[in-house]
Amino acid sequence: MKLKVHIEKSGYEEKESAIENISFTVGEGELVGLIGPNGAGKSTTIKTILGLTRHMAGQVEWAETSNYAYIPEQPSFYDELTLWEHITALGTFLQEDESSFLPRANRLIERFSLEHALHDYPGSFSKGMQQKLMLIHAFLMQPDLYIIDEPFIGLDPIASRLFLDMLKEEQKRGAGILLCTHVLDTAEKICDRFLLISNGRLMLEGTLEELQEKTGLSGGSLLDCFYFAVKGAPA
Repeated sequence: MKLKVHIEKSGYEEKESAIENISFTVGEGELVGLIGPNGAGKSTTIKTILGLTRHMAGQVEWAETSNYAYIPEQPSFYDELTLWEHITALGTFLQEDESSFLPRANRLIERFSLEHALHDYPGSFSKGMQQKLMLIHAFLMQPDLYIIDEPFIGLDPIASRLFLDMLKEEQKRGAGILLCTHVLDTAEKICDRFLLISNGRLMLEGTLEELQEKTGLSGGSLLDCFYFAVKGAPA
């Protein structure tokens, strides 16, 4: 088990909970999709896991040797560092041997087609280029667990496909993945299980087949199950 979450309540104000009664796990090599409408509590759930909410009752358990990579919706960088300086700074932080770390970094930079921007500052990048650099950073860490928030925003179709291929590679390596996304058609294809949050509560959890059974929508898509759980009626 890479992650075990039990949130009794969590929020930003002491007397007002944004989310309540949310419990789930992420296993080894498992990709779990966190889905829900805007304002449902997805981001608060992620922030609670990361210890970024002010008031939380519950428990978050990590695997004993677990290290994680967090890919936020909004990329964040150091203004004074170039792309390559971000890469080398990460290598120093991870205390990686340059003889193995730098070749891996160069391969990822080539795969994401950022060779031309090595000595440029990420602040001048497009959203897509910034997102690619965030992904490179995360994949270089080779963590036990990925926590990813809306990764497809800004990525073109080729970069999105490359990202999905690399997630598959990381699953084979044994990494667990918690993926928050609005792109339900893609989530339906790649996720092993789903967590559907609405109004700060966990409404549905399970594989697509289990969601279909719980909603009574035999053969229904993830969008169909999502709509039924939120609106209480078939799409």
